[in-house]
Amino acid sequence: MTTARNIGLAIEDLSVYYGNFRVLKNVTLQIPSNKVTALIGPSGSGKSTLLRCFNRMNDLIPSARIEGKVYFGENNIYAAGVDPTEVRSRIGMVFQKPNPFPKSIFENVAFGLRINGYRGDMNEAVERALHVAALWDEVKDRLNDGALTLSGGQQQRLCIARAIAVEPEVILMDEPASALDPIATLAIEGLMRDLSREYTILVVTHNMQQAARVSDETAFLMMDDDRAGYLVEHGETQQIFTNPVDERTEAYITGRFG
Repeated sequence: MTTARNIGLAIEDLSVYYGNFRVLKNVTLQIPSNKVTALIGPSGSGKSTLLRCFNRMNDLIPSARIEGKVYFGENNIYAAGVDPTEVRSRIGMVFQKPNPFPKSIFENVAFGLRINGYRGDMNEAVERALHVAALWDEVKDRLNDGALTLSGGQQQRLCIARAIAVEPEVILMDEPASALDPIATLAIEGLMRDLSREYTILVVTHNMQQAARVSDETAFLMMDDDRAGYLVEHGETQQIFTNPVDERTEAYITGRFG
């Protein structure tokens, strides 16, 4: 799989099934490079499922199957011969709850590098990732301490450092601040903005204020009568929040449903 760095993601006519249940139907969407794109919509509209399509995490669910195409640059990542492990090394993932490994702070960041057979200066690589994740100054004197000794917000930034240590092009975030207090949430939001200078960021959030604060573009999903998620509207965040084209978008962001 070959791509130029930071050339974005796209899906064409994507449907996702868990067994016989269709979770997403006929979604077509383009994700711009070096921007933050927010996925919003009511619970059950398929936002997290859509997010996981971009790094083939749904492959780990035995009943899951997809129809349609998912492009990373010019390559369909579901084409025959594409290695899902390589996809996941280039499209990183940060989950809803911080999930550091029961290892030291240093070894958490080094983990993916070791798996990938990294042969450079490990100390330098770990330090670089922690700097990018805005965590170095807080942990530089305690790298051998257990990661679970960190606060929730620090743990989430550690997970972000772990994701970016292997130098992906894209970072997927599934409600990365929902388990955090307001101060830690603002830190993660600021980090997202900073990271978008180098990475393409796609974030699922239920927090409309957060989507408005951090994202450049927003995609709104909702469910049809069969509870299959579909894309209602996608555009620049300012337009979505101030002058949405679809009345369903306006109803959702103003809290009239969802």
